[in-house]
Amino acid sequence: MARTASLVGCCLVAGAVVSAADVLAPKLADAFANKIVLVQKQSETTSKAPRSTTFTEPELNSYLKFQATDLLPTGLTEPSMTLIGKGRVTGLAVVDLDVVRQKQGSGSWFDPTSYLTGRLPVSATGAIVTGDGKGRFEFERVEVSGVAVPKALLAQLVNFFTRTADNPRGSNIDDTFVLPAKIRRIDVGTGRFIIIQ
Repeated sequence: MARTASLVGCCLVAGAVVSAADVLAPKLADAFANKIVLVQKQSETTSKAPRSTTFTEPELNSYLKFQATDLLPTGLTEPSMTLIGKGRVTGLAVVDLDVVRQKQGSGSWFDPTSYLTGRLPVSATGAIVTGDGKGRFEFERVEVSGVAVPKALLAQLVNFFTRTADNPRGSNIDDTFVLPAKIRRIDVGTGRFIIIQ
């Protein structure tokens, strides 16, 4: 289960607001889930040639809407991703900043959540850079309700929402991470991403 959640998390990072033309559907969510299973199975066998699996933005966002609810931490809802291309992504979610502040906030003047309350849309844009089985996020911009805010707020949110029993300190937004399932790299194009194993 942890390996599958890690693989799903990797795919969610690879992707990041859905246009009106995109149709989200349970069958697209199923297609995404089936591809996750395929990637996991491929990691359990050897191959001389690289293997690639393509995921589309509608599949990703359908999965987020119809099947990923149980994977989301408390205080994070309605996630969606836009795959801009050339490695760049935008992720959008509604974040309950009261939950973050109550569980983590210091209450100091320097705590970004001290100035924001309620459930607000938070978007982040940046590039996913991967290679040799590792990846990192190159931050560009973060907005709350359409207003640009300092990177420190996104860093605090990432740290808060990545805390688990196995990782009680959470992750740093600038951390390099290991790609699961023997993934060598993830190529993010416009409206799709390709996992290379």
